This record gives sequence, C-alpha cells and structure tokens, in this order.
Amino acid sequence: MFETLKNAFKVKEIRKKIFITLLLLLVYRIGCYIPVPGLDAGEFSGLFDSSSDTSNNFLVLMSAVTGGALSQGTLFALGIGPYINASIIMQLLAVGIPALERLSKQGEEGKKKIAAITRVVTLVLAIVQAVGVIINFANQSDAVNTAPFWDQTWLAYIFMAIVYTAGAMLTMWLGERITEHGVGNGISMIIFVGIISTAGNQLIIAPIQDTVTNGFSAATLVSVIIFCVIAVVIFALIVAVDLAERRIPVQYAKQVKGRKMYGGQATVIPIKISGSGVMPLIFAFAIISLPDLIMGLFWSGYSSSWYAQNISGGTGPWAWIYILVLCILIFAFSFFYAQIQFNPEDVSKSIQQNGGFIPGIRPGRPTADYLKKISNRITLFGAIFLSLVAFIPSLAFSFAGQGFVNVFSTTGILIVVSVALEFDKQLQSKLMMKNYKGFLK
Repeated sequence: MFETLKNAFKVKEIRKKIFITLLLLLVYRIGCYIPVPGLDAGEFSGLFDSSSDTSNNFLVLMSAVTGGALSQGTLFALGIGPYINASIIMQLLAVGIPALERLSKQGEEGKKKIAAITRVVTLVLAIVQAVGVIINFANQSDAVNTAPFWDQTWLAYIFMAIVYTAGAMLTMWLGERITEHGVGNGISMIIFVGIISTAGNQLIIAPIQDTVTNGFSAATLVSVIIFCVIAVVIFALIVAVDLAERRIPVQYAKQVKGRKMYGGQATVIPIKISGSGVMPLIFAFAIISLPDLIMGLFWSGYSSSWYAQNISGGTGPWAWIYILVLCILIFAFSFFYAQIQFNPEDVSKSIQQNGGFIPGIRPGRPTADYLKKISNRITLFGAIFLSLVAFIPSLAFSFAGQGFVNVFSTTGILIVVSVALEFDKQLQSKLMMKNYKGFLK
C-alpha cells in the first residue's frame, strides 16, 4: 500500500485528487469541533462514557462513528449517520418495491433518481435523529442551556435541530464531493476518518495528556506497546479473511458466428467470504441498541434499567442474553444480505445464456442449486467470523488495560480494514488507467 501511495504522488492528476480528498476531510474534522450555541458539552459527557451509569449505548455507538463529534455536541454531531441509514433503507426497498427495482436497473439515469430520493430520505432521517438526540440530552442531563434563546426551551430545541440537520446534510455534501473529485468513496472515507480520530484521541492524545499531568509512566508505555502488537495481529487476521474468496470455475463452449469463433475460455465466479462486509454487524448493533434511544426519549432514568444494564450494555448477570441475541441477529442479517447481493438463479441464467457451464454440474436448475449451496456455506463461515469479531477484539485489547478496550469498536475495525483496502484498490486502478493512457500515446 505504501508503494502504491508513493507511485500515486508521482502522478500530478492523482496527487491533485489526493490533496482534494485530504482538504475536504480536513473541513469535516474542523466542523466536528465547531460548538453549537445552547449546548454545554461538559454536562452530558456521561452519556458517552461506557463506564458511566448514565451512558446511553445507542448514542455511544453513534459517537464512535462520528469521531467523538456527537459526544461534544458540535456542528457535525450527527455525522454521516442519516445518509447511511437512508442508503440502507433505499437498498432494502429496492428489493421489495418494483418501481425502485426498475430504477436501479436503468443504468446511470436510474442511479441519479435513486440518489435524489436518498437525499430526501436523508433530510427526513436527519430531522428525526436530531430531535431524538436533543430530547435525550434534555432528559438525561442539564446540557441544554436556554439562556441564549430568551429562556424559551422550544426555541432552543428548534434551533439545535436545524443546526444538526444542516450539519448532517453538509457532511453528506462533503462525502459526495470526495467521491466526485477525490479518491475513493467519500462516505466511507468520512467514517474512516471519524473512527481513526477516535482511536487517535484515546491511543495518542490521552497518554500524552496523562504524561504531562502525572509525569512519565513506564506502565502506560508498556500498555500502548501491547495494544499496538495485539492490534497488528487482529488487523492482519481480518485482512486475510476480508481478501479470502471462493472461486467457482466456469467454462464457456466455443461458438462459431459467421467467420469468427467466440468463447472457449475459462473463467471463475469469485464469492468473497465476507461479502456482506460490516453491514450485518451494523444492523445487529443498531437493533439491539435502538431501545436505548426510544426509551431514553420518554424515560429519564432509563440508563439504570434492566434492559440497559443487561441486554444493551451486556455487562450484568444476564449478559449471556446479549451475546445470544447479538449472534442470532448477526447470522440472520448475514444470510439476508447475502440473498440481496448474490442471486444464484440470475447467475445460473446468465451463465447458461452465454453458453457457459460449471464443470461437473449440469446447466439450469442444478447449477443454481450448486451455487446456492456454496453461497450458504460461505455465508455461514462469514457469519461465524463476524460473531467472533463482535467479541474477541475487546477481550484481546483488555490485556493492554481497561483504558484500551474501547479504542476501536467492533464495527470500527472492519470499517477501517475495508475502507483502507478499497482506497488502495482505487489508487491502483487509477495508476493502471494512467499507464494505459501512456501506452496508447
């Protein structure tokens, strides 16, 4: 990857795209530190401290993705969350609503229409999410200060909801500009930067502040080194699984059309082990934590309830229920998402129509059944892998000390790996295109 970056900076066009990407990401990070009038960040910090009795697990999950912007109540507090939720909703609706399914198959024009609908859904979700977060703040603490609004609570709520909604839409705009003018997927890059900044604050900034305040501690240095070693091992294992795939051989028969002969070549159908990526984990964590947000709107003492302590938090004597429910949700969403991404019947028809066949398997229904069996086996292994990733990293990081357990969230590790690999692929493809242009000249 470092060699790819080195070669990319030698090409003026690609270097310009990288600088544009870094500039837009810098704008996003600056927005994560712009305070919002009417909010006192120090009053509701307990809502995002996993060791606090007032912690809200849904808000903790959201804050980790925004790079801590939500925990400080800043302009980009909602981050890219509303857009991600809107994209997921549109992706699911495209399967069940024929009109959206037709749009998704209409090429570039259909994608533009779906993108426009997604923006509208993002605006609606941003408003709902902003109102929910503000009410949670008001119920759980005295974070909302109505003094700048002539002591009118309703006016303070409306103002903050507008500011947070505008911040979410601006974040979406920055992500789209990165995709258009920069390198990689802008939305993924924003999430990547948010997770890395959260980890950097706990891994670098916090130890430096502790050293300045309390002096040098050899134990802290040893803990950081142990954490780095464990992190390298975990990331290496995740990268190995993320790049692993099952290749199904396909042979195409020779066909004579006119005076030319077509076909006769052999190819493969690659099926990735982690084809669904981090989506099953995001769905599972969101569903199991959603009652935190809903109940927090109407119950000020909810964070000390049985559900918050045992199910959503997973720390009480009934924590095994949390583990069981989370694993069931991961398996369910893994198989559901695999069916959306890979349709054995469509692949079988496409192979048959192009004169291809899988060696040893008859075309038609036997091919579809064979592909379905392979897909189910790979999805099962991927679901087991995601279930292990949901628990093992936090247990492994605990050996470096309790202060390092939450440096990387479970979903954060997978997102960092997938975005970094995708960024490397984007750079390689751009370098290859540049080399082809030079060859043609």
